[in-house]
Amino acid sequence: MVELNWRQSMLIFGGIILASCSNHTSAQVEEGIPVLRYQGTANTVMPWELADDLGYMNGIKLEWIGDGTSGPESIQATMTGDVEFGGAFNGAILQLHYAGAGVTSVIHYYGSDEETYAGYYVLEDSPIQEADDLIGGNVGVNTLGAHHEFSTVEYARQNGLSKSQVDDIGRIIIPPASGEQALRSGQLEVTTLSGIIRDKALETGGLRPLFKDIDLFGPFNAGSIVFRDDYIEEQPEAVEIFVNGMARAIEWMKENEAEIVRERMREIVETRGRNEQTDLIDYWKSSGIESPGGAIRQVDFERWEDWLVEEGRISKGETQMEEVYTNRFNPYFNELEEGNE
Repeated sequence: MVELNWRQSMLIFGGIILASCSNHTSAQVEEGIPVLRYQGTANTVMPWELADDLGYMNGIKLEWIGDGTSGPESIQATMTGDVEFGGAFNGAILQLHYAGAGVTSVIHYYGSDEETYAGYYVLEDSPIQEADDLIGGNVGVNTLGAHHEFSTVEYARQNGLSKSQVDDIGRIIIPPASGEQALRSGQLEVTTLSGIIRDKALETGGLRPLFKDIDLFGPFNAGSIVFRDDYIEEQPEAVEIFVNGMARAIEWMKENEAEIVRERMREIVETRGRNEQTDLIDYWKSSGIESPGGAIRQVDFERWEDWLVEEGRISKGETQMEEVYTNRFNPYFNELEEGNE
């Protein structure tokens, strides 16, 4: 069980209170096979679901319990033991470690590259042209304390805005699927659009990019999968099968033409019986995951540290990076560039 002290027992994480929980149960097992419960995303195939369909998860069973809406929700479900694993933005995971949460990142599941990225868009006739113009305006983000908010703040910082000026930029929580409509209806000055949702919105027209997250860092790994430490200790073989299978699926996506990947995803959605549509899959271009097999580099967490320190959310050096993640289960770890482990 994860035990947190009084300061740690209630962590405001992306607008969700994560409380110390005591309902962790022994690992779910069905006919001798570990069952890994998870939250999915509607109309989308996650990398572990693709891995399962490709036959890379032999030895474990994945069980979908419903769809989630954000990384914080996914992590909360993991910490309470409602699911075995969850995924979130790396900066948010770093905050969890500072608060004492007993979770460890094991593999990346999304990132940003030239084809798959988070873009920040305004209306075509908007007066907003640069970072200064954001002061006093509202930017739509999927949740607080995560990828979309961080990129907004980093864009402002890199363009010379002071902390007080950054604080004057409103961050409004908008579900990703609602961001385009909120912008077009005048509820926001800027909205975050990424991947499939972005491409579909741009096809409609009338929007103009202000900046992209890859403008700030270049291609980068953005979010990773975490397991509770007690689960890793109890079921290391299950975690290894999961990470190995997912790493192979990530490489499969890189090695195959996008249309081959899309066709496989369509088949998965059409046969799994969740009352979903396949239209959005037509816009899939890449996983965005930059490293081999989703293996984790220290910089994948370090790049968020300065902002979190400046915001007073963590203290510099209090969290040891080697405690935040592990590559011990990833067969592609040795392919990382020397010195970037």
